[in-house]
Amino acid sequence: MNAAAMAEHLQTTLHMLYWNPDIQIMNQWDDSLTVNRPDENYYYWWQAHAADVLLDGYARNGNVDYLNRLEQLFHGILRSNGGTFRHQYYDDMQWMALAWLRAYDMTGAQMYRESVADLWEDIRGGWNAYMGGGIAWRKNQLDYKNTPANAPAAILAARLFQRFGDEADLAWAQEIYDWNKRMLTDPADGFVWDGINRLGDEKIDRDWQFTYCQGVFIGAGLELYTCTRDSTYLEGACRTVIAVKSRLCDSATGMLPDEGIDDTGLFKGILIRYLLRLVDIYPEFELPAEIIEQNAIMLMEHGLDGIGRVGTDWRKPPEGSIQLSVMLSGVILLEAYASLQTK
Repeated sequence: MNAAAMAEHLQTTLHMLYWNPDIQIMNQWDDSLTVNRPDENYYYWWQAHAADVLLDGYARNGNVDYLNRLEQLFHGILRSNGGTFRHQYYDDMQWMALAWLRAYDMTGAQMYRESVADLWEDIRGGWNAYMGGGIAWRKNQLDYKNTPANAPAAILAARLFQRFGDEADLAWAQEIYDWNKRMLTDPADGFVWDGINRLGDEKIDRDWQFTYCQGVFIGAGLELYTCTRDSTYLEGACRTVIAVKSRLCDSATGMLPDEGIDDTGLFKGILIRYLLRLVDIYPEFELPAEIIEQNAIMLMEHGLDGIGRVGTDWRKPPEGSIQLSVMLSGVILLEAYASLQTK
C-alpha cells in the first residue's frame, strides 16, 4: 500500500474541509455550521500542529504549495491571536515555537526565526521554584507543573542549541528534562505521568496516562542525546517506548488507544511524531517502527471514511463532524508511515 499517496490524499482532505480562506487558519471542525459555535474556544495550539503537518507534506514531496499555505497560516494565526504569538499557556507557545523553528530550518525565512526567539524568551519566564522547579502550565497557575509544559520546552531548547550553539539553551534543556524525569517519570519502567499539584495538593495525576506525555518525553531525550551523545538519554527514550507498548497499546493488535476529542484528539499524533524521530536516530530499535506500521496499516485499511477523514479510533471510520485535532493526528500518522517506507 502506497503510504505517500494516502498521506497526500489526507492532506488534500484536510485542506478541503478545514482551511478557512477568509481568516487563513484551520477551522476547528469539518462542518462549517459548527465552526463559530459560542461554546467553542479558539484552539491556538492546534494551529501549531497544522503548521507542522504542512511541513510534513513539503518534506515528503517538495511541493511549494505547502510552503505558501504555511506562510498564510503564519499570518492568520498572528492576526487571530491579537498580533502576537505569545499566549497564556506555556505548552501552547512551545508547540508554536517548535513549528516555526522547523519552518525556519526548511525555508530560511527570518520571520520564523524571529518568532521562535520571541516565544522562547516568554517560555523561559514560566520556570519557577514551585514543585522544585519546572515550567508552569499557564501564566495564571504558576504552581501547577506538567509534562506537556516541560518536555516540549526541553525539545525546543535542545534544538535551539543544535541550530545556534548557545550553551545556555543546552543547559535549559538539561535542567528541564532532569526536572521532568525526577518528578513525573515512573522509576519502575520509565512511563511518564501528566502533572503535579493541579489541585494545589502536591499530588501527581498518576491516573492521567496519555500517549502525549510519553511522546514528548521520548522527544526530549532524543534531542538531548543528539546534543550530548550521552547514551542515558537514548536509553531513557527507549525505556519509555517499551512502557508505551506494555501500558497503552492493545496487546493483540498493537493499536494505540482511542483518547477522545478536543485536545486529546492530538495526543496520538504527537507520540507518533517522536516515535519516528527515534527510528531516525536509532533504527536498530525496532519497536517504534512496529507501532507506527501497525497503526498506519489499520488506519488505511479500516479507519478512513469515503473522503479520507479520520476519527478518534483508528480501527474504524469516523461518524459525524470531526475536529481538526483528530484529523491532524491521522495525517501525522500517515506522513510518518510514508517517511518510514522510504527508509
